[in-house]
Amino acid sequence: MKLKFSKMHGLGNDFMVIDGVRQTVSLSPEQIRLLGNRQLGIGFDQLLLVEPAREPGHDFRYRIFNNDGGEVEQCGNGARCFAKFVRDQGLTGKSRIEVETARGVISPEYLGDGLARVDMGVPRFKPADLPFLADAEALTYALPLSGGDCEIGIASMGNPHAVQLVDDVDTAPVAEIGPEIESHPAFPQRVNAGFMQIVNRGEIRLRVYERGAGETLACGTGACAAVVCGIRQGLLDARVTVHARGGDIVIEWAGEGSPVIMTGPAVTVFQGEIEL
Repeated sequence: MKLKFSKMHGLGNDFMVIDGVRQTVSLSPEQIRLLGNRQLGIGFDQLLLVEPAREPGHDFRYRIFNNDGGEVEQCGNGARCFAKFVRDQGLTGKSRIEVETARGVISPEYLGDGLARVDMGVPRFKPADLPFLADAEALTYALPLSGGDCEIGIASMGNPHAVQLVDDVDTAPVAEIGPEIESHPAFPQRVNAGFMQIVNRGEIRLRVYERGAGETLACGTGACAAVVCGIRQGLLDARVTVHARGGDIVIEWAGEGSPVIMTGPAVTVFQGEIEL
């Protein structure tokens, strides 16, 4: 099987993007792990697969696989790259598209000059939506860890996030407790662990230990989740610049029942073909 692909990134969160509309794609978890290996394959945080839409009125279906071979529900940085990819590849002439994901429809819009905006949908906060094992919904929860409890907010952006406040993301114990939070028994389907430092009401710094991928240079859904948790807790305004290690994105949220809007870069690194 020969596959044509593009290598892309959003703020350093990197992807192998494959056109599954004009070529037949069938990949096993083992093949995805090989492709994701940075020494033996292409190397990526996630593999993005573009497929034909299943429902009338939608443009495409969007599937996401972590470099451990597991399929996940959503990827915000990937959605921006998706919007650029389908335009660059001539799969659509539209700037704004309707895209099916495992957790609903999102609306990416390619703005040109390497920028894309994505309507990420309405965030959900009920524990069952992640899922998260809790007796009742709350703004924050005490999560017991081996070194003591940490306080988290939770949000589903189509995928699950646990966000904690830290004084300084540079010294936050991401490598130490990120894996513990990711696989915590309170999250039966695992979780993305966010570490948020508030700079001011319109600016945060963020690191995310991603479920199935480890820490990445940026996480789009993690940025959305961090901002909405901060807004709900009264700590942030409705428009926030998120500084990740790979660069900056802007998150906007008008409040309960409103969709989260994410704007940031999408970059094509190279195109290639690989035989499996």
